[in-house]
Amino acid sequence: MVSEYEIKKQICDIGKRIYNRNMVAANDGNISVKLNDNEFLCTPTGVSKGFMTPDYICKVDKEGKVIQANAGFKPSSEIKMHMRVYKERPDVNAVVHAHPMYATTFAIAGIPLTQPIMPEAVIALGCVPIAKYGRPSTEEIPDAVSEYVQYFDAVLLENHGALTYSDSLLSAYLKMESVEFYAQLLYQSKMLGGPKEFTPQQVQDLYEIRRKFGMAGRHPANLCQNTKDGKPSCHNCGGSCGGEKKEENAELVTEITKKVMEQLGFSK
Repeated sequence: MVSEYEIKKQICDIGKRIYNRNMVAANDGNISVKLNDNEFLCTPTGVSKGFMTPDYICKVDKEGKVIQANAGFKPSSEIKMHMRVYKERPDVNAVVHAHPMYATTFAIAGIPLTQPIMPEAVIALGCVPIAKYGRPSTEEIPDAVSEYVQYFDAVLLENHGALTYSDSLLSAYLKMESVEFYAQLLYQSKMLGGPKEFTPQQVQDLYEIRRKFGMAGRHPANLCQNTKDGKPSCHNCGGSCGGEKKEENAELVTEITKKVMEQLGFSK
């Protein structure tokens, strides 16, 4: 069994990874790990995630109240969001919140990551919806995330960042990497005229591959919120699982890209 100290070291390592990959700036982001049903380790508020040591890490109960914290440290102000995920997803053992550049850009633009453009993203993530904006450190963000936590393992936070969670800390972090890579590919492909999307049948074929792999977590291949409600599945919903309509999103991205290209001195 991995010791509590070793888990603290792992949290610090993941903190360095998200910092070194420019997924956070300054003191942004937070990480937590479930020890048992009433004990959780989490990063402290007000410190850079790239410079933590194990003595920085706090321990809280399922209500987010401090069990143990060294002098000068207190739990992340976003601990309510983490606790809501653990409460509603008993299979989750770790949560990562960061502000990766491309994924957060989509979150700020109000565009969910729903376009099926590469096999790995479809199989691993399915879609990444947007939870509506909430004020930091309030119950507004947990309430917004709650709408999607049963159906997805990654969520964009409107005008804020991204949230990923899984059965292990490494898996939760790798999902954050995947979200950012997916967002970057989607953004750059739009600059080249728009991505070539998979057909509905190709999406279903990829879903079947995921099912055959027996991959853990929540995914549209197993339970899609839209399908449950009698609507088209997420990858063909035009963004109805969060954000604006696809046509409106496309126009917005085109306009943003045009302005960026003009500022860089390029023109079509």
